[in-house]
Amino acid sequence: MRKTPIYLDNNATTPLRAAAITAMQDAMGPPANPSSVHGFGRNARLVVETSRSAVAMLAGCRAADVVFTSGGTEANNLVMAQYDHVITSAIEHDSVRHAHQNCHQIAVDENGIVDLDMLATAIAGIDDAAKPRTLISIMAANNETGVIQPMDEIATMAESANIALHSDMVQIFGKRHINFAASKVSYASLSAHKIGGPSGVGALLVRPGCRLSSLLRGGGQEQGRRAGTENLVGIAGFGGAADDAFGDIGHYQTMAKWRDDFESRMLDQRSGIAVFGRDAPRLGNTSCIAASGKAAETMVMAFDIAGVAISAGSACSSGKVKPSHVLESMGAGPRAGEAIRISGGWATTKSDFETLADVFLQLYKQPA
Repeated sequence: MRKTPIYLDNNATTPLRAAAITAMQDAMGPPANPSSVHGFGRNARLVVETSRSAVAMLAGCRAADVVFTSGGTEANNLVMAQYDHVITSAIEHDSVRHAHQNCHQIAVDENGIVDLDMLATAIAGIDDAAKPRTLISIMAANNETGVIQPMDEIATMAESANIALHSDMVQIFGKRHINFAASKVSYASLSAHKIGGPSGVGALLVRPGCRLSSLLRGGGQEQGRRAGTENLVGIAGFGGAADDAFGDIGHYQTMAKWRDDFESRMLDQRSGIAVFGRDAPRLGNTSCIAASGKAAETMVMAFDIAGVAISAGSACSSGKVKPSHVLESMGAGPRAGEAIRISGGWATTKSDFETLADVFLQLYKQPA
């Protein structure tokens, strides 16, 4: 095992940024309920609102549009609960797929792009009277493949039909420029620990005029949209991370070249390699790749022993490696059980991807 392990599982979670740690440490200690009217409470409120502004700046929206939650899963569930009928895709995160009982799934093509014709047909089948209670929910970028959806086209379709649109933007947030205010998206979910902040805190962006009532009762926090005393320390860390992440877009653009070089080296030097979503627009940090005859679980363990942390699919389930519903929906067949996910982050370097390639070639010694 390498003396200094390499971490390439950033789509699961990222290392804490120094700015997030400092912000959290500064928020610890004094009695701090942001709803209190005395000096301690006002100081806590200032921390919350400063963080709200930092998150809004990174997301391209008004601070008033940011509703803090316990994470992306709660944000997804919160918006789903506002509607009677949901149209979504077959490759969504489980916190969308399993959040609503009345859910119609849209297929994707072999690259993981939503079938827009099928979406149009689904929209056309909705009665005008039901449209105000219908929500379309499509993730902006997939957590397993990095594939980016044509959100502008989807948003135009939703707007033309007078149907609200939600997007799980957990993975794209901080990696690509987002301008929520200028988009036609009604709601967007965010998570702190995907951008170098702490786990257990996230946000739902809500366009003015869109419905949102709290799932919990008994508190008027977040303008009555999410009850419960705010997680001050977590929110402080979220704000610190968001502020620090503002200049990272160029880093992820550069990382795309490192990722592409890694994939090209694998494809050139080994047979039986498949890269999922390679022909579609992708996040620059993500590679979903399979080696013929190598089970994903075996590869993940072998990489771990070699000192490189990667994953197979989403890290939000039981921790067990199982075939990906995302890849199965893309028609990967048995190869879905061979796919591993490599995902760089804010601290990833070019040498990390170069070492990854060396380790991969050592572990998968089948000649080209």
